[in-house]
Amino acid sequence: MNPTVQFQNVHKRYGHNEVLKGISFDVPKGNVVALIGQSGSGKSTALRCINGLEEIHGGELYVCGRALHEKHCDITALRLQVGIVFQSYNLFPHLTVEKNITLAPRKVKRTAPKEARELAAHVLSQVGLSDKANEYPDQLSGGQQQRVAIARSLAMQPELMLFDEVTSALDPQITGEVLKVIEGLAKGGMTMVLVTHEMGFASAVADQIIYMRDGVVWEAGDGDLLKHPRTPELRQFISNGL
Repeated sequence: MNPTVQFQNVHKRYGHNEVLKGISFDVPKGNVVALIGQSGSGKSTALRCINGLEEIHGGELYVCGRALHEKHCDITALRLQVGIVFQSYNLFPHLTVEKNITLAPRKVKRTAPKEARELAAHVLSQVGLSDKANEYPDQLSGGQQQRVAIARSLAMQPELMLFDEVTSALDPQITGEVLKVIEGLAKGGMTMVLVTHEMGFASAVADQIIYMRDGVVWEAGDGDLLKHPRTPELRQFISNGL
């Protein structure tokens, strides 16, 4: 079975600044891969390449059976298969939680209203917010808003979910709420790639941890990687608590 995501010697640059310097790794179906590293290491750029938010400049990148390095690749169709959740929630403040969730299925996938509402109820149950369907974003805590953002992505029924430092703006208690949702998705078999600074979470949940540094994959391994780092750079990164 082909991996859901496959980076093969991928390069990405901004002008003369090469941010990804030939990275290679696979994300098998049903696996969770955590990208860790200092700011500027290339991890968020790699994540954004996966759903076509960033164009690559060398190598090959396959996502959900699509070749993103080929000019004819249908990025719009790809984004129906790949959900992404960012640090900022980006919810529509004038719409209820339910309407925030049903908007894309109805507009993009032409889902019937009744089916869209049933779908919203299902994904809200997944994130533990069944009682918030008729509330507005400003009535929710930051953690609840982030969980709605996850539910909104799940409503598109993606094959792959991407998370870009989704807890970095949340306080520790609320962070736990969001991580519990992601852990539940992992147990349910959702394929995921997440950029995170939550080392304990990455160690417990990820099938593979990838430590990026200076635009390359510096070290990679399973959850024990953080307990037994092989390079002084990763040891220092862990000891700094980043």
